[in-house]
Amino acid sequence: MSSPATRLILVYNADSGVLNMVKDAVWKVVRPATYPCSLCALSYGWVSMHGRWRRFLKGLPQTKVFHHKDDFARAFPGLAIPLPAILLANGDAPPQVLLSAAELDALPDLEALIALTSARLGRSGQS
Repeated sequence: MSSPATRLILVYNADSGVLNMVKDAVWKVVRPATYPCSLCALSYGWVSMHGRWRRFLKGLPQTKVFHHKDDFARAFPGLAIPLPAILLANGDAPPQVLLSAAELDALPDLEALIALTSARLGRSGQS
């Protein structure tokens, strides 16, 4: 299913930048129920990516591309989708939603995120 031109695009529902990162870290701790990025909440601790998620992503054959909502909008100006999302792009074709915002929002934990991502990518192992 993957080739060198296949990209896994992870789009966070958060703005880029150091100040935004600090604001988001505090938000996740102070009012986690209101934090708008389930992908961030599932895959990151206070400020860094969980090791289990990092190892899982490293084991995938696709190139990984990370975007925040502001730079995603610049990179894909014609693609309006609810965020967060995980997309899959093959070559020059427009990226397709692999995991939607609603699906990410419904996941209870990192293990569920890894399991669903694996299933959608057609992987039997979860690294």
